[in-house]
Parts: sequence; structure tokens; C-alpha cells
Amino acid sequence: MSRLNIILVFIAIIFLAGCSAQDEEKAAVTESMKDVEYSNDIGEAEDSSKEESITAAEESTTNPTISQRKIIHKANISANVKELTVAQEKITEKVSKYNGYIVESNIFQESDSRSHGRMVVRVPEEHFETFLSEAEGQVTKVLERNITGEDVTEQYVDLESRLKSKRAVEARLLVFMESAEKTEDLLKISADLAKVQEEIEVIVGKIKYLDNQTSFSTIELNFYEDRVIVPSIENKELNTWEKTKKQFVQSVNALLMIGSGIIVFLLGNLPVLLVIGIVSFLSIWFIRKRRKDK
Repeated sequence: MSRLNIILVFIAIIFLAGCSAQDEEKAAVTESMKDVEYSNDIGEAEDSSKEESITAAEESTTNPTISQRKIIHKANISANVKELTVAQEKITEKVSKYNGYIVESNIFQESDSRSHGRMVVRVPEEHFETFLSEAEGQVTKVLERNITGEDVTEQYVDLESRLKSKRAVEARLLVFMESAEKTEDLLKISADLAKVQEEIEVIVGKIKYLDNQTSFSTIELNFYEDRVIVPSIENKELNTWEKTKKQFVQSVNALLMIGSGIIVFLLGNLPVLLVIGIVSFLSIWFIRKRRKDK
């Protein structure tokens, strides 16, 4: 091979090596740009989520008609009733009438003359005031009436906005997952997707809880029944004849015990009594004789 051919081959090798290096550099730059694009896209989605949540919360606060307000109503009523069981039965009928449900129902016997009943019911929000009015109509005297309302509209709107944004992030991650070619990229996207889906489940759970609390109102009812106890004539428990026979037998037993005691005393102490009798007899005889002699 001539010197000229050797030089040409050497130049060709250098040229090919340079081209390969440039291709590797371009590939690295491309991968880096993809990572930056992925991060920026996800970051923009998260920023959008925060901005939408803040905007929605501000609108729900300043504009009460932007959507139906979400209010959690609770009531606590204490009252006196004539008949506790009747009052609870009528309240149960009212709950069924308005498509509500009973959470708790108890009766406590505090004493012979006082009973306490407790009921916790939930009725649809639209029947809250009507149910309270009809429930108070079943009692003789209202002792306490306490109603509270918690406005959770801002919290509810914020959760809905966050859910919407998280759904958008989930959709973008699914697109990235379909176009991912490397295993490490797929693993990274899968981890981010699992985290976002977990956050979505938490938000959905909170929204369902607020929906339940605002669509049904909670009412606690405490009923008190005071009774005047009139004692009855206990003629069935007099048992005059049985008690007479019992007293007679007890008297006879007492006499028998006394007679038995006397007999036991006399017979058991007979020697002593004989000695005492003889001594007493001699003493009396001697005294009388002396008197006669005088």
C-alpha cells in the first residue's frame, strides 16, 4: 500500500470516529431534553392544580351563588314526653316518612319514676327544618334546642378543583407511559402515576364524606319521662289464714319451749332443790317451835 493510501485510510477513520461521537452527544442531549420536558409538563400540571384550587376557593368565598352551598347541619333537642315509647315510635315514623334513617335508639331506666330515651337520626337536608318542627310537636315541653351549621363550600370546591387537576396529571402520565421506551423511564412514570392515583383516592374519599354530611342532617333527640307511681292494694299478698296458722303454731311452740324449759330445770336441779327444801323446812320448823316455847 502506498503512503498516500495509508493517509487516506487514517483520515477516514478519524472522520468516522468524530461522527459517532457527535451522534452519542445528540442522543444524550435528546434524552436530557425529554427528561426536562417530562418534568416541566408535570410541574406545569401541578402548578395549574394549585392555581385552580386557589381561584375556585376565592370565588366560592366572594360569590355565594357560584354553586349550591354545602352546609353540615346538626341539631340537639332535649324534651319531656308523656310516654317515652310512644314518642320514639312517632319519631321513627317521621324518619321513615322523610326517607331518613336511625343511627342509634336507646332507653335508660334512671329510676322507678324516671326514664330517659336517646335517639340519633339522619334526615335529608331539604327536610331538616320540617322534621325538627314535627318532632317538637310530639313532646310536652322542650328543655333545650341547639342547632349548628358548618359551611364547607370552600373546602368542597377546593377538593373538586384538586381532583380535576390530579385527573389531568394522571392522563398526562398515562400518555408518557405509552410512549416510554426505556425500562427506567417506565418505572419512574409508574411510581409518579401510583402517587397521583393515591392522592386521587384520598380526595375522592373526602368529597364523598362531605357529600354524605351535607346531604343528610344529623339530629340527636333526648326524651325524659317522669311518672307518678300510685301503689296498688296488695290484697293478693295478705294471706290472712296462712299468717294466722303460722302465728298459732309459733305460739304453741313458744309454750312448749317454756314448759320444756321448766321441766328440764326442775328435773335437772332436783337434788339441789331437795336440799334447799329440807333446809328451808327445818329452819321454818325450828323458828315456829321457839316461838311456841316463848
